[in-house]
Formats: sequence, structure tokens, C-alpha cells
Amino acid sequence: MRHLAAILSLIGLAVLVNAAVVGDLRPPPHWDPWAPLDVSAPATPVTGWKLARLERSPTACRAALESSRLDWQAVDDRPSDVGCGLSDAVRLTGGSPRLGEPALASCPLAVALAMWAHHGITPAAAEHLGSPVARLEHWGTHVCRDIAGTNRRSEHATANAIDIAAFVLEDGRRVVVHRDWSGAGPEGRFLRAVRDAACEAFDVVLGPNYNAAHDDHLHLDMGRFSACR
Repeated sequence: MRHLAAILSLIGLAVLVNAAVVGDLRPPPHWDPWAPLDVSAPATPVTGWKLARLERSPTACRAALESSRLDWQAVDDRPSDVGCGLSDAVRLTGGSPRLGEPALASCPLAVALAMWAHHGITPAAAEHLGSPVARLEHWGTHVCRDIAGTNRRSEHATANAIDIAAFVLEDGRRVVVHRDWSGAGPEGRFLRAVRDAACEAFDVVLGPNYNAAHDDHLHLDMGRFSACR
């Protein structure tokens, strides 16, 4: 859905952008489809297209990651004969918010995580919880396995997915997906808000509303399909 919306928006904006360029009046970078992605810039209808482009351009992806508040290190590609290799991956080691444990991630996944943190988690925490999120508790990113019940490799097999189980606030509170998702209080509202915001950054977002296998975490990936459940 994110890719489709971005493409449709791009078609409508292309004429305006072309006219601006011809007239030597360039749009602001966050409205320019060909300008580098700045994680902290306001989201516009072309942001989704910029995110999609990162999957085809490692150079653009690393540049976008440089604009984030995540701490990361590049890792070497690791070819695999069984569909579990790494390509254009990084190790996330810290930042704001930091991960509970360092994790391998494809560069596009890392950028999407940074976008979600800046545009989704931070404002949702301010609105619903009154305290910033200090740490994300996750259940890993790189696991050589198939999607449950299939013979198709999971996005986790190439570090292109992450499962988020809980959010730890700076004031010490812990918001847990399994415990708080359905609650009517601020914790439940926060979780549902960050799930909705994740759909703007990731290709696939699966949570407790999807099925029982996801009732205790948010699965986020940058795969070939689109879903927001």
C-alpha cells in the first residue's frame, strides 16, 4: 500500500516538479522525489517513494541512515546457498531509542526503523505516555528460517525484519505488546498508534489483530508484499 500510494502521488507531483525545475524553482528537499531522504524531514507524499528507492540503492540507503539518530556499523555481505545471506546490512548498536540488544538489519529496515522512531514512536509517546521511549525490546532480526507453515524463507532470514515485544520508557515504565495491546488506557492507545505509524515506514506490519502467532509482538519487515494488520 505504501508503494502504491507513493507511486500515485509521484505521478501527480511529477508535472509540478518538472515545471519547477524547468523554471529554476526547485521544491524543498522533502518534496523533491530525487533529493536524498532525510529521516528527520517532514513526511510528504513522496517519502514512500524515497523509502522504496533505498532498496535499489545501497549508497542512498547509507546516506539516509547517516541522517538518523541510530548508531550503526556496516557489515560485510555474507552470501548464502540456502537463502539466509546478508546484503547491504548494518549492525545497530545504539541511538535513540536504542535496541535492547544490538541487531543486524538490512539497511532499508534500519532506515524504516529510524523513520518509525522519529515520526511515530516519539510523538505517540509524548501524546499518550508523557515520557520518551528509551529502549525497544526485540526478539531478533536475523534468523535462518521459513515463514511458519510454508517452505518460503522469512524476511528474518536476510535480516529484513524485526519483532518488537515491548517499549521501555525513560521513566522506567514498560509497555508490553502481549499485556497492553487491548487495554483502554494510555499504554494500549500508544501501542495501537505506533502500529498505525509503522505502516507508513514498513512494507509489512503484523500485530495482535492479525493472528494468535503475533499476539505478543509487532512484526515489521521490508519484504516484497504490503500488509498493515
